[in-house]
Amino acid sequence: MLPEGFVFVKDVIPSVQEDIRYAGCHNFIGRPVDGYGAPHAVLTCEAASALRGAADAFAREGYTLLLYDGYRPQRAVDHFVRWSEDLTDTAAKAEFYPALEKGELFERGYIARRSGHTRGSTIDLTLLDREGKPLDMGGEFDWFSPVSGHDYAGLTDAQRENRLLLRRGMMAAGFLPYSEEWWHYRLADEPYPDTYFDFPIEA
Repeated sequence: MLPEGFVFVKDVIPSVQEDIRYAGCHNFIGRPVDGYGAPHAVLTCEAASALRGAADAFAREGYTLLLYDGYRPQRAVDHFVRWSEDLTDTAAKAEFYPALEKGELFERGYIARRSGHTRGSTIDLTLLDREGKPLDMGGEFDWFSPVSGHDYAGLTDAQRENRLLLRRGMMAAGFLPYSEEWWHYRLADEPYPDTYFDFPIEA
């Protein structure tokens, strides 16, 4: 079901938990996104292998990975762009961009016509504790706000330490953080740096 060079992350790292937001309705557009026919994270083989190293290291400290997104088809990115142009569709505004007008999302860079996810080696994730609860990162996944930036000044000490814990572990495994989103990491040595894929994610 996948092109050569790609894998379902769960097949490589059975311990990961998945909450693939764009396959359902709990996301910033409020409905399933084009290309997400199944709620499974997909990555390039190289990124999945590196992520397995991170998962193993976190497991030794009592943490489990929770994945929100991996590979993202270009048709999904196109869906985001179309949605951003319909200023009347604001069903999820209260949760995901309460302080912004929808028309600002594109110009501020929260939505773009190209995404590193579409190259297959970028992952959105957080950590679960021993009880299976997400660590407090000071803000939720896909919250379009300065709070989502790694170095947001208003974090508590515990929230800042939780973000650093995730960042240190992911960077040790070969991933690079994105300064504006604490959950977003890209494999530094990604195998397809110039290719934007569009195959759908199917069961």
